[in-house]
Amino acid sequence: MSPERVESIRQILDRVGDKWSLLVIAVLEDGPLRYTDLQTAVSGISQRMLTLTLRQLGQDGLVSRTSYPEVPPRVEYELTPLGRGLIQVVTSLIAWVSEHHDEIHHNRVRAGVRSAG
Repeated sequence: MSPERVESIRQILDRVGDKWSLLVIAVLEDGPLRYTDLQTAVSGISQRMLTLTLRQLGQDGLVSRTSYPEVPPRVEYELTPLGRGLIQVVTSLIAWVSEHHDEIHHNRVRAGVRSAG
């Protein structure tokens, strides 16, 4: 594999592997959502980070943004077919984390690692 391809793969994994992108993708699995509904569903994400995450996922072609000419304006975000291709991977990863949460937490406590708040 060429160094350029490896770098490209690394960049894509960095993007889709960050915690906010994974959660946004998981939340959008059931269909389009408005910005405020997304912010509510992705607990703990700041407005700035949600905006940045949506922009980056849009740049990669994983999420689309549709603006409706209404008063007040309505904007919805949804997974593209490319983004939908990640659903199985994302839900499997979330299920694994959920299944092993207690064991990982126990190991962190034993190692003296504080939980991220």
